[in-house]
Amino acid sequence: MADFRLLNYSLLQIPNEVRPGILVGDRNIVDLRQALPQVAWCSSTLSVLGAWEEALPALHALAESPPGPAIDLDQVKLRAPLLYPPAIYCTGANYMAHAKEMSTENKGVDKSTTQPYLFLKSGPHCVVATGDEIRLPRISEQVDWEGEFAVVIGKPARNVKVENAMQYVAGYTIMNDLSARNLSHRPDWPRWVTDWFGHKNFDGSAPMGPWITPADQISDHTQCHLRLWVNEEKKQDTLVENLIFNVPEIIEYLSRRLTLQPGDVIATGTPAGVGRPKGTFLQPGDKVRIEISGLGVLENPVVQGE
Repeated sequence: MADFRLLNYSLLQIPNEVRPGILVGDRNIVDLRQALPQVAWCSSTLSVLGAWEEALPALHALAESPPGPAIDLDQVKLRAPLLYPPAIYCTGANYMAHAKEMSTENKGVDKSTTQPYLFLKSGPHCVVATGDEIRLPRISEQVDWEGEFAVVIGKPARNVKVENAMQYVAGYTIMNDLSARNLSHRPDWPRWVTDWFGHKNFDGSAPMGPWITPADQISDHTQCHLRLWVNEEKKQDTLVENLIFNVPEIIEYLSRRLTLQPGDVIATGTPAGVGRPKGTFLQPGDKVRIEISGLGVLENPVVQGE
């Protein structure tokens, strides 16, 4: 059974056309619309995920015997693996060391008395691809990095139990949950503690990619190794097993409230090493690189935006 990665790409000579494909090996892209022209779910990566139980074996077979010449990775611009995810659920304070570094009392999270803490990002506005610019909004000079292991849902999930939760996972990708720290509190609304919309949602605040790695190609996702660099300085370094609330627990929590849909993304939280505790934030000219073992590399240059 041949491995593959699910992705979106544009040919360099046709930059405005986004096409779904799979990466076979290290360099070869197979265009899904060309390879399977009569298959309805090949229209987009979201459509692929919507038919995941049918699509997964078909894509493995396609990777095993791709038709015709493949497209070399150097000939394309990778796009975000999901252009318009139905929802992006972000998990807050989900590594103990990060919970402590963000607390004025250096307090962690007592899992015995606490449930997962989540907020939303707007996919169409926030998602950008690997290689795209992080455009710092003029409303903030305190944009922070947050490398995260992200889960992609592959079939509707409602009232899921922990022991069954992984059956609903199609695959994994990398996300950078960028945060405008100075916008996290609203002095004009002193009754509210944190403005999650204000400091988490701005154009390009969720770089994602480079592709979706199917879950059946990662033997143990808890052993995935997450590392983040700003320029040449390593800022974050952890294993996914160090999550406070693990992937099945987060899926159970969410699915008790609403039905998770194919293409929904769950960012599982960032480890220690963000910039806020040291007062260090992204500047034009920086480059952020996130690597997660088995999932690839997400890299974005930083520029001043509008």
